[in-house]
Amino acid sequence: MSHSSTSRAGESHGSAKSYGIGFVLCVILTVIPFALVMNPVLSKPATMLIVVAFAVVQVIVQLVFFLHMNRSSENGWNLASFVFTLVILFIVIALSIWIIWSMHYHMMING
Repeated sequence: MSHSSTSRAGESHGSAKSYGIGFVLCVILTVIPFALVMNPVLSKPATMLIVVAFAVVQVIVQLVFFLHMNRSSENGWNLASFVFTLVILFIVIALSIWIIWSMHYHMMING
């Protein structure tokens, strides 16, 4: 018998075991990049690439284990709202970087 609870919509809200697995994975995915940054054994670009890769994996782990995002939950509305959020975040971040770069370029002496 499963210990996961379900809501009126029928989606599962996980169990203590799934939350524990998610927590342990998140700790591991945090400690490894932290150790690489604190004890630089790789080049800076390689370290940055590893940190970004671990961050992406950690976001996926948190979405699956803590937010219970999957394709079957609530007929895809969770996925649609998540994709919309990603698009808005991308727009905000990309435009912020563009504005900062543009201001830096135009405010500095180019010579």
